[in-house]
Amino acid sequence: MARWQRNAKVAFVGSHGIRKTTAAHGFANAMQRAGRSVEYGREVVRDNPLGINEGATGEAQLWVLVSQIRQELELAPKAEVLVLDRGVMDNFAYYLRACGGEDPFDVGPLVVRWSGTYDLVVRLMPDVDLRSDGVRSTSDAFRREIEDLLDDRLPGLVEASRLVRIAASAIDDRFDWWPIADRLAASIGEPLFADGVPRRRIARPRRTPTPDPPQLAFGEL
Repeated sequence: MARWQRNAKVAFVGSHGIRKTTAAHGFANAMQRAGRSVEYGREVVRDNPLGINEGATGEAQLWVLVSQIRQELELAPKAEVLVLDRGVMDNFAYYLRACGGEDPFDVGPLVVRWSGTYDLVVRLMPDVDLRSDGVRSTSDAFRREIEDLLDDRLPGLVEASRLVRIAASAIDDRFDWWPIADRLAASIGEPLFADGVPRRRIARPRRTPTPDPPQLAFGEL
């Protein structure tokens, strides 16, 4: 089985402080173990020269949206799988919040079209406490505002067949990424494992039983 005929793109989305970076790295490692080439797109907001968090302006969040798309355009051709810490969908939520729910720069149509370029979108749900990292806000109210906007807007941007929901509390070094890797490969009609890579999937048992609802919920919001 040769290289995939077309490259795939996966975005891990949600508000801040919900283990998206940990999840994105874990999934990228699983794809590499399957023998697939991987590029990783970091969270661009940390490079924003115009300000972040509650005080960010609409212009600052516009910078983030444009930078997100630029990064994806640069990285997507370089590997079979591009794994992203954020996508345009959650960055759009921050933009709308900064603009008081309005869209003064009329980026909505671009966000709708660009949201269709992701083969899979993984939403991390905020069931963990915020912790200070010296950069992102620790305001629960701010995070709730972003989550409410995602609840409202995400169904119109990403259809259920491309959406996976995972509780943030489930993300640790024992999380089994293979079901999601399988789903990604199936979504583009390609085999998950490259030539010469054993088809074994060794997932260490979780320390505690999977909670109810399940840790994975395909196509649910």
